[in-house]
Amino acid sequence: MTKYQLPKHPESYWRENMNIPDFPPLDKDIEVDVVIVGGGITGITSAYLLANEGMKVALLEADKVLGGTTGHTTAKITAQHGLIYDELIKSLGKNKARLYYEANRDALNFIEKTIHQHQINCDFRRQDAYLYAENEEYARKIKQEAKAYEKLGIDGEIVDKLPLDIIIRNALIMRNQAQFHPLEYLSHLVQHFTDKGGHIFEGTTAVNVESEKEKPVVQTRENKRVTASYVLACSHFPFYEGMGFYSTRMYANRSYIVAAKTKKSFPGGMYISAGQPTRSLRSVTINGEEMVLIVGESHKTGQGGNTMKHYEALASFGEYVLGMEEIPYRWSAQDLTTLDKVPYVGEITSHQPKILIATGYRKWGMSNGTAAALLLRDQVLDKENHYHALFTPARFHVHPSLKNFFTQNADVATHLIKGKLDITDTNPKNLANDEGAVFRMNGERKGAYRDDKGELHIVDTTCTHVGCEVEWNEGEKTWDCPCHGSRFSYTGEVMEGPAEKPLQTYDFKMLDIATSEDSGY
Repeated sequence: MTKYQLPKHPESYWRENMNIPDFPPLDKDIEVDVVIVGGGITGITSAYLLANEGMKVALLEADKVLGGTTGHTTAKITAQHGLIYDELIKSLGKNKARLYYEANRDALNFIEKTIHQHQINCDFRRQDAYLYAENEEYARKIKQEAKAYEKLGIDGEIVDKLPLDIIIRNALIMRNQAQFHPLEYLSHLVQHFTDKGGHIFEGTTAVNVESEKEKPVVQTRENKRVTASYVLACSHFPFYEGMGFYSTRMYANRSYIVAAKTKKSFPGGMYISAGQPTRSLRSVTINGEEMVLIVGESHKTGQGGNTMKHYEALASFGEYVLGMEEIPYRWSAQDLTTLDKVPYVGEITSHQPKILIATGYRKWGMSNGTAAALLLRDQVLDKENHYHALFTPARFHVHPSLKNFFTQNADVATHLIKGKLDITDTNPKNLANDEGAVFRMNGERKGAYRDDKGELHIVDTTCTHVGCEVEWNEGEKTWDCPCHGSRFSYTGEVMEGPAEKPLQTYDFKMLDIATSEDSGY
């Protein structure tokens, strides 16, 4: 247990003091050249790029733009994505491994060029990125990764110490990467997009695509329709899967972030451990003070146990390395990993070439998400792009895709059964304020959360996607699905797909009736 007080509620620093305008919901049927679903880095960058080409573009966002994964990132812009290049050479070949590096390098350069072009003040800084090993097993893997850098022509170097109080075996540097304030950057792209006549509709949930017509039509939950020549699904999880079966081809992971004022000054650079549990460090300026983002504790969504312990572990690590004075912010993030660890970007299926998706960034969304937007632009404009074959969702590599496909879906099957068999004797009437738990009501599994005002919120814990049982997330006060990563608020609303429908809810007064009979406790 850390001795430092963690903030009671999670809040991303990036969203603080941001003057992002509100946009109205879509209230009528419209027709545009391109409709984009999702107001994160990929959707906004795509909208900006296509508007620059003179296209009529509408962007739909279920909640608020920049409120999802992009607003909860670590905001590193780098092509150093952990131990990836040696693996990609072995699984995809040298040429595609090099393309993956180039795509992310080009994305970084595009961001920097755009910042200079529009004179955006977003704390952009070039930094060296360090991947470090603390034991011999990962030291050997670092050496293999360094050989992969050499094969691919990546500017890298092995060192045996860090400018931090972390004892390491070795570390691999990727030179001249970057960090920034993502929402300061993207809010300017939003402004440029709307200045060029682009339309943004918030509070507008896309639920389906009519793809059999000459032009695809996006349907919203509010029964409005957007007809377009192209549909770009840039939501975190594709709001429309078609026949791509993406929920079986990706898995969701969560990670945790604390922003800390430290006793020791930060030496510069960006750092991430090669081994587990993941530890990542980078500096950030908050209210004029230099602070540090401490990141890690990755786990599959809905499978992390008491999630507050992850924040506590990061705070303890920060105390060990830098000394801690205070922790003004904490938040968490979620991202999706594909079977071969390369994002899916392009036609959703070969039979639906006008519906494009971008997903599966594996926690490296600033570079991968920008690379995806650049590729989507070229596909809409029918321009050749040499990254197309690398990122196409139609790909399926026998190694490692087939092995990972069976592994991930076996995990889903295990949790589908396990959740149904959970036994609990919790009585929701005994929950304290700000406490949640699973309980049995008339023999059926339910979830309860008592808010700060003492009101009890009851939900059915069966995920509305494929029927797995959600788990309580103490750190975020949400119900998270361990199978495909869907997340729901404590009142049952969908926060993350692939689920589209909310959890069933119950009036807590009905609980008195149920528990007075055969409650199943």
